[in-house]
Amino acid sequence: MIAGKVAVVAGYVYVGKVVLKPQALRAFGDRIIITEIDPINALQAAMEGYEVTTMDEACKEGNIFVTTTGCADIVEGRHFEQMKGDSIVCNIVHFDVELDVKWLNDNAAKKVNIKPQVDHYLFKNGRHIILLAEGRLVNLRCAMGHPSFVMSNSFTNQVMAQIELWTNTDKYPVGVYFLPKKLDKAVADAHLDKLGVKLTKLSDNQAKYLGLEKEGPFKVVKKANDPRRMDRICGLSIMDRSLIHYTQSTDPIHSAGIIGGVVTKCYRTG
Repeated sequence: MIAGKVAVVAGYVYVGKVVLKPQALRAFGDRIIITEIDPINALQAAMEGYEVTTMDEACKEGNIFVTTTGCADIVEGRHFEQMKGDSIVCNIVHFDVELDVKWLNDNAAKKVNIKPQVDHYLFKNGRHIILLAEGRLVNLRCAMGHPSFVMSNSFTNQVMAQIELWTNTDKYPVGVYFLPKKLDKAVADAHLDKLGVKLTKLSDNQAKYLGLEKEGPFKVVKKANDPRRMDRICGLSIMDRSLIHYTQSTDPIHSAGIIGGVVTKCYRTG
């Protein structure tokens, strides 16, 4: 049962904030603790009503631990030793380096495989924890994968990036680029009907006031000295992390890399 437990989420950025959604854990009745290194992210988490502290402190309070940072050594041996009995530990991004699984295997007095992807570790000090998916991606190894609608967003993004590569080669010297916002917008447009979304349309006067085309894209990058008020159109795009990535390759086009349901790169020969 999740209700009434304390969930510790390490990292409050793309996965910790957008994919994992601590709000969902809160809706189940959890109290949420966030750990962060970035003061901006920490401030955002605190303003959302979450407690923000260090893993050294949180490890003593949590019942459920989820790492979402993409960094190594987030939960280490000293943290495992202080966790409450039968704390559940898992990782939802990157690799098993976020959790010191090697320390667990080397130092646990006993390891019992309860069922596939669920291991129970007993420590010499009498404490014990439950590790999911051997510290690897829990959303892939302990679940049924992403819903088809989520993957449709990702794969549409991938295809749009590949079409852009193929049809506008001269626009992109070898390098790394953000996916053009017009393609970002096209991906979103293609999926709105399924959700029953009805968009408000800008009037001519509104578009002029914002300095935008009526049909978008609406979230555009401007230079720092642009006189127009960019705070009126700022926000998180559906694929803000999406990239078109040119590199040397023996094949004309490689499939895009996907992390957490978001297209991160698309490869083309230089």
